[in-house]
Amino acid sequence: MTARKIIIDTDPGQDDAVAILLALASPEEIDLLGITAVAGNVPLPLTEKNARIICELAGRTDIKVFAGCDAPLSRPLVTAEHVHGKTGLDGPQMADPTMPLQDQHAVDFIIQTLRDEPSGTVTLVPIGPLTNIATAFQRAPDIIPRVQEIVLMGGAYFEVGNITPTAEFNIYVDPEAAKIVFDAGVPLVVMSLDVTHKALTTKARIDAFRAMGTKVGDMVAAWTDFFERFDMEKYGSEGAPLHDPCTVAYLIDPSLFTGRLINVEIETGSELTLGMTVADWWGITDRPKNALFIGDIDAERFYKLLAERLARL
Repeated sequence: MTARKIIIDTDPGQDDAVAILLALASPEEIDLLGITAVAGNVPLPLTEKNARIICELAGRTDIKVFAGCDAPLSRPLVTAEHVHGKTGLDGPQMADPTMPLQDQHAVDFIIQTLRDEPSGTVTLVPIGPLTNIATAFQRAPDIIPRVQEIVLMGGAYFEVGNITPTAEFNIYVDPEAAKIVFDAGVPLVVMSLDVTHKALTTKARIDAFRAMGTKVGDMVAAWTDFFERFDMEKYGSEGAPLHDPCTVAYLIDPSLFTGRLINVEIETGSELTLGMTVADWWGITDRPKNALFIGDIDAERFYKLLAERLARL
């Protein structure tokens, strides 16, 4: 099996961190070409810093990290410090990274990579707002048909919203960017709240990370301890969803997930439902099917995969 070439586009975030670590721990399936940072959970100076902190935690200072867009296409930035803390990676104190940030802009890196690599061999894995991806598509439309697939975390149908009553955070932060990406015609896999809310942390699952006896295991356990408090209070659940690692887990083992190929449209005009992913789950319209919308997960196998892979780091 040839490793899948991917670019992770991210706004770390504790769950983004776990997604990046899972990719770094899975070289058989994943060839991480670079990490592009975008403003989202916290502003860009923190997301690019956090991406480098995560690479250093994994001992992978060879991974190139690029800073991208510091604001949505046409709206003020909305952030989520109330979930992830003021640094985005709140929990144990982390040292500042020493590995360099690349000089090239993230959007230019995405464009150049898609032009340089053989067509249809690079998968984009956006786990934050879609600003960098949409900007690249606007600036260089020739790259759009060269993308193998986009596997993203964002949106919801049955769960509806987590930042507003009708919108999931990543889509809500930059709905215009999301609309560009969903309308682009690239094969899309959507890890919605409907699936991530079935991948909850539990005491046993967090204990499994801590039981690794490694720096990575201890840190992942501490991060999940920190951010699960928000979701447990909000939803009254046993734990918190690990949203972003679902994207990388899908690339490693798609049999963990089930979903439907459906039409998904992004609401950009309504003040009430801005950023809503209008998912035609029941096939009511004749709009073209543009996304494999994931709705279920084998959570036990997902956490087993996470524990097995993270123990390698």
